[in-house]
Order: sequence, then C-alpha cells, then structure tokens
Amino acid sequence: MDFEIENEFRPYLSHEERILWCGKPKTGIRFRSSDYFFIPFSFLWLGFAVFWVYNAFSIGGYFAFFGIPFILIGLYMVFGRFFYDAILRKKTRYAITENRILILSGLITREIKSLNIQTLSDISFTEKANGSGSISLGPNQSRNFMYGDFNNIKPLNQSEPGIEFIDEVRKVYNILIEQQNR
Repeated sequence: MDFEIENEFRPYLSHEERILWCGKPKTGIRFRSSDYFFIPFSFLWLGFAVFWVYNAFSIGGYFAFFGIPFILIGLYMVFGRFFYDAILRKKTRYAITENRILILSGLITREIKSLNIQTLSDISFTEKANGSGSISLGPNQSRNFMYGDFNNIKPLNQSEPGIEFIDEVRKVYNILIEQQNR
C-alpha cells in the first residue's frame, strides 16, 4: 500500500476506519471504449467547422467569426479532452475502507466523493491481459442506451463514478465484493 496516498485520506476517515486498499490511476493519455464513437465524431465536427469558417471568410464579412467558437469546441473534442483527462487523473486518488469507497479528485479545488459499499447496486470491472483495468460503480450507461432505458441515461458530465485505469483490478474488485458481502 502507498503510504503517501494513505496519508492523503487520513483527514476524511473516522477514528476507527482503516484503509484496505489505496491507489491512483495510470497517468498519460488513455483511451476509453466511448472514444470509438467520439473520435470520428470530433473529427467530423472540427472538419465541418473549419470548412464553414473558411467558406464564410472567403465570401467576406463578419459572419465567419460566429464559427470560431465551433472550431475551438472541435479542437477541445479532438485534442484537449485527452490532456484534461490526463491532468485530472494525475491528481486523482482512490481508497477502499471497510464501509466506503473514497475518490479524491479535482484540479483547482479538491473534491472527495464517498460511496457506501453496501448501497452500490452494480459493481463490474474490465480487465486487460496485463491485469490492469477499471471498475464501474453503478449502472452501465451504454447498457441502458442499448436496451432503450432512456430514463436512466445521465449527461456525459454526470457519469457514474468508477475506479479507473488501476493495476491489479481483479484484486481490488475482490476486496469490494468481499466488503459488500460482509
């Protein structure tokens, strides 16, 4: 266990609570399964915005300036979101106690999310060949979409919390299930 990470969680623990596992996500640029859709979409968005602004400039006038925000949005979708995600993950920490999952994150201000293990409805994980992976804590959004359950789909910025891009994901998953079954 990483004692530096464990010490970051000390102020958020009750006096009898102990950490069973703590860790942090892998850093750098990482791709998610949702990127199979978003990468082509973001290139189409950016390409159309550049095409529109170029044509509007070629006719003349100030109308082309209205397309510049769409180019900026497209640049964020193509490149910026990956850097933002990498910076956010660099500052994210996870901890599991007997009763809770704690997620410490935030760029400017620190946000602590506390999830009661006993009240989690769905816990699932994805594992790569090297043992790393992610744990989903809550209903799977893509499954809701596939089966037409549109009432339970949340906006992109309100996705279910998770423990992402960690080593030994199966070990951490087993800790969670063991605590949930207690």
